[in-house]
Amino acid sequence: MPSALVTGGSSGIGLAIARMLREEGYELTLASRTAGKIEAAATELGAHAIAADMSKEEDCARVVSQHAERFGGMDVLVNSAGIGIAGTVESLQTKHIDLQLSVNLRGLLLVSRDAIPLLKRSKGWIVNLASIAGTGPTPGLTVYGATKAAVIALTRSQNAELDADGVRAIAICPGFVDTPMAEWSGLAPAAMIQPQDCAEIVRMCLRLSPQARIPQVVVERVGSSDGVG
Repeated sequence: MPSALVTGGSSGIGLAIARMLREEGYELTLASRTAGKIEAAATELGAHAIAADMSKEEDCARVVSQHAERFGGMDVLVNSAGIGIAGTVESLQTKHIDLQLSVNLRGLLLVSRDAIPLLKRSKGWIVNLASIAGTGPTPGLTVYGATKAAVIALTRSQNAELDADGVRAIAICPGFVDTPMAEWSGLAPAAMIQPQDCAEIVRMCLRLSPQARIPQVVVERVGSSDGVG
């Protein structure tokens, strides 16, 4: 059976993608920082759970190695772990800058680096969760937006580097999604993009021919006048 590793798989977009992958017949490893939450999600899906902090290099390496040991390879990597902390550039605390860079960008890079040899063997997919915040100005979410812009650039470089190996990457860039991270927006859950919408984009990618890839998808929220959020 094909297998997938999903970081940030305990809730929100990561969990929605994991549910879709299970429907499509994938064996799963779910990784997230809080043991209780990731174990509950894994129990629901019959998946392997790993409590891991994506800001730590050893944890990034561990989730890939444990997945490979359990399933013998990897067909899909979903980099969904992420954190957003509001604040203007002049008001940000250094620890909040470091945390967002460590999880949203550095952790994604480290997991991808270790997973790529497995994905080359399977000619698999890398799914990077970026954000619409990475496509334009994001006052009040400056560091978060900067990390997601970097994820978009990284995804394009991954496609260029891995083209000959048959590995494809996509950056999914949604506006406000009905997840705990977006609660601060004040929008009603029904007015936001649903996590399942992102999962359906991944499902579409998995059904493409080997000659097709989609490097980036921007998902606007209906009713957002400027397309951001």
